[in-house]
Parts: sequence; C-alpha cells; structure tokens
Amino acid sequence: MTLYPTDRLALFIDGANLHSATKALNADLDFKKMLEGFREKAILVRAYYYTAVVEGEEFSAVRPLVDWLGYNGFSVVTKPVKRFTDAQGHSRMKGNMDIEIAVDMLELAPRIDHAILFSGDGDFRRLVQAVQARGVRVTVVSTMKSQPPQIADELRRQADTFVELADLLVDYGRPRGERS
Repeated sequence: MTLYPTDRLALFIDGANLHSATKALNADLDFKKMLEGFREKAILVRAYYYTAVVEGEEFSAVRPLVDWLGYNGFSVVTKPVKRFTDAQGHSRMKGNMDIEIAVDMLELAPRIDHAILFSGDGDFRRLVQAVQARGVRVTVVSTMKSQPPQIADELRRQADTFVELADLLVDYGRPRGERS
C-alpha cells in the first residue's frame, strides 16, 4: 500500500471481522505498533475501531481491548449486542456495525485522502465505491490465506488496493495470545 507523508489518513476497523481474520491466521494484531507505523507514514486523522459489546455480563472478553484502544488513540464505536431467537428456537446474538462504519467513512471522506478499511465483508463494496467517488483512495485489509478466505471478491476488486493481512502481520503482528 502506498502512503504519502501528506496523506490525510483514516482507519476503519471492523472489530469482529478483523478478529475472525487474525484468528484464522493464528495471530494477533499489535494495535499500538500499527498505529505508530501509520502515524510515521501519513497524517493519521482518525483510527476507528467498531465492535458490539454484550451488556450486563460480569466479564466480556472484548471489554479490556475496547478500554485499552480507547485510551491509546482509537475512537472506539460500540453498541449493545441484540439477542434474538432464530426459526429453530436457538438463542442468537447479533452485533452488526456496518451502518456505523458506513456513516463515519462517508462523513469523514471530505477531510481525508486515504481510507483503510479492515474488513472482508462484501457488504462494504458499495460504500467503498461511494467514498472513491468523493476522491478518496481506499485500501482494504483482509486475508485470502485463510480457509475459507475472509475477503469477499467483490470488495477486493472494488478497493484501490488490497493488502493481505498476513503481510501486514509481519510488521504489526504477534503470535496469538502473546502480550506486548
């Protein structure tokens, strides 16, 4: 991915999608190192991290990460998980953050030159197209190296640049479960 020192840059991280992709690659992303790396290469306007949280549980696995990100340079966007019963009577949880990501990216588009979307969700193809129409370059970060691949082909094709997450993990990753 080509970044220029004068690029006004924003990161949009689909937390659930990135978690799934890094888990499939048996690695974790070092968010601190990654943020520092992007700040060295461009003008980082904003780094968003989106995730749904389970309300009312004594312990949530995502809560320590959300708290850390919020104190370390990320704009964390959360919403409560919705519980529902599917047609088979099974209790399910849903926490889709697509609308929040789309609204924020479109609102920020006039103030950035380059958006980096960490997601492989094909639903974002039209969003990427709309942001590109506003003159913003869009890089999508996901993986094709997992089974199955985490990146939707239509999203990969729409992006100006596709970055393989496994390649990014060379600089900004660590083995799964290791603390920095």
